[in-house]
Amino acid sequence: MYQSFYGFTEMPFHITPDPKFLYLSPTHHEALQHLQYGVAEKKGFIVLIGEVGCGKTTLCRKFLNDLDPTRYDSALILNPRVTESQMLKAILTELGEPNLAKSKNDLVAQMNLLLLDRISKGREIVLIIDEAQNLSFEVFEQVRLLSNLETDKQKLLQIVLMGQTELKDRLASEELRQLRQRILVHYELRPFTRDEMDRYIHHRLTVSGSMGRPYFTPWALRQIFRASRGIPRVINNLCDKSLLSSFIRESDEVNFWDARRATRDMKQLTD
Repeated sequence: MYQSFYGFTEMPFHITPDPKFLYLSPTHHEALQHLQYGVAEKKGFIVLIGEVGCGKTTLCRKFLNDLDPTRYDSALILNPRVTESQMLKAILTELGEPNLAKSKNDLVAQMNLLLLDRISKGREIVLIIDEAQNLSFEVFEQVRLLSNLETDKQKLLQIVLMGQTELKDRLASEELRQLRQRILVHYELRPFTRDEMDRYIHHRLTVSGSMGRPYFTPWALRQIFRASRGIPRVINNLCDKSLLSSFIRESDEVNFWDARRATRDMKQLTD
């Protein structure tokens, strides 16, 4: 409703993981560097942890987009609530394998042959599993066993586990100690500081074509930060609702009361 009123070329605060809107705060920039370093140096296992809505998926899309397509093949698994065989099939499908074996042992053999073939052609393979805190122990173990696939000189598969803070607890469990010992690169995203949030909001408005309007007042920003605790997804929701409130008033200024109304609306949805 407010897009044309404010002259946006697109909605500034949608919550889809569009890399174009990624704001690389210091913590996001450092996380991206950890991902790039882990893959470039063939560290095997890389773990990225963050609160719900901290931008892990958007960061992952940016990371994938930056991979050299002439060198890397990637598999992105978004649904981790699967069996071992289903996980193997999902990875093979993501890597473009048309004919899948039926048994788990045959799938592992097929995976090994595929990876060896890709490596022989100068390709490198990156597997990213999102929401990894939801993996069962059996699938965690299968993923660990995949990391055993190697030549004399290198691992055949670089594995990135992304998940919420519960993933840290899962990996700390005794039953996953063998997998934990293989994790050489680990990073935990933190929420935005107040200054980072202000720059994030300005960044998204600019990318959406804002020419200086609307303007978020300092008191509006203070309220949004207090209510969101610096979590990007919550910031997006609050800014979207605040803009709608400002639009209804036909104002170029998003004020404290717009942000307060947005906070109240969100609280009603979660109560």
